Amino acid sequence: MLVIKNARIYTSAGIVYEKGDILIENGKITDVGESLSCEQAEVIDCSGLVVIPGIVDAHSHIGGFGMDMTDQDLNEMTKNITPEVEAIYSIDTKSPMFQRVIKAGITTSAIAPGSGNVIGGLVCAVKSHGKNIKEMCIKNPIALKAALGGNPKGVYGKRNQLPMTRMGIASVLRDTLIKGREYMKKKEKGEAAFDVGLEHVCKVLKKEIPLKVHCEQFDMLTTIRIAEEFDIEFTLDHAWGASDFYDDIAEAKNLKGVIYGPVGVLLLPGECGKIDIYSLIELDKRGVPCAIMTDGPICNPDLIIVQAGEVVRFGGDIERVINMLTINPAKIIGVDDRVGSIEKGKDADLVIFEGMPALDTDARVRYTIINGNIVYSVDN
Repeated sequence: MLVIKNARIYTSAGIVYEKGDILIENGKITDVGESLSCEQAEVIDCSGLVVIPGIVDAHSHIGGFGMDMTDQDLNEMTKNITPEVEAIYSIDTKSPMFQRVIKAGITTSAIAPGSGNVIGGLVCAVKSHGKNIKEMCIKNPIALKAALGGNPKGVYGKRNQLPMTRMGIASVLRDTLIKGREYMKKKEKGEAAFDVGLEHVCKVLKKEIPLKVHCEQFDMLTTIRIAEEFDIEFTLDHAWGASDFYDDIAEAKNLKGVIYGPVGVLLLPGECGKIDIYSLIELDKRGVPCAIMTDGPICNPDLIIVQAGEVVRFGGDIERVINMLTINPAKIIGVDDRVGSIEKGKDADLVIFEGMPALDTDARVRYTIINGNIVYSVDN
């Protein structure tokens, strides 16, 4: 049993306690409030400290990309669509990146295939600490990964193969969804030979999982158009240049959310050239669920707090920005029944900061707690 005492608590559930307590037992939050008492419990006195829910990174590749990006076990770039593959089989839970994200306060990550293919495979949600992938994975699948723009163009264009162009990418994506739709019709008639890749595509067509789309600039409009055509749910991942398309994004049917970032990557002309994280403020005002990602290990996991600070610097409300690190990504990836907010019955995933994250430039993680266990302490 563990008790957090006297903390400023941002619950991401509409309540901020200026001097609150959290009771934890058997890995779950059993109570949140003020002046709570519990005998025979380990106590962490958080006077002067800030507690937020464990950070949820809605777009990551940790454990599947090497720390120097040379080993890309999450990019099966042998053909332009690989819906049959699953990220869960490429995650090295002993990767040093898991300890790095723990130190940054990230307790859950959506680990996705890379963006080399138009369709890359299934995405899963994984806790940052545990004995093995079976214990760490809290939901699989959560999405089917897709990618538009320079990544698949860069892979297949060099080979003189489809897709060399954006119109080729759109054609490959549409063709795959059409094949999935035809496969569903044949299954209903008992005429379809089993195809694991098309089974995964059908999960998207039946709205069991969204299409998680790497896209920037006007590729977002392509995603919106195709998603509307097939009536599927989707997310806009990276979303650099979103400020040019506020109306299109806010009015998009079946949009699960915008997962923005990372800020701090190499600025390139074209699709990667407009870094407008301030767009999250306007999109949030318009009711679009917004989250901030690391794209790890491409960027240092500490950058997720720096990016949140950029939203605050441009005028974002601190409580709503904290939500972009916690409950919003949890909802977008479909794990908010367990994580993303400090509420009774949820997993005891918490981060304790010295200083106000996203506001104080010297704020640092003092403790990271996952499933009620202290997995990182600055004192140890």
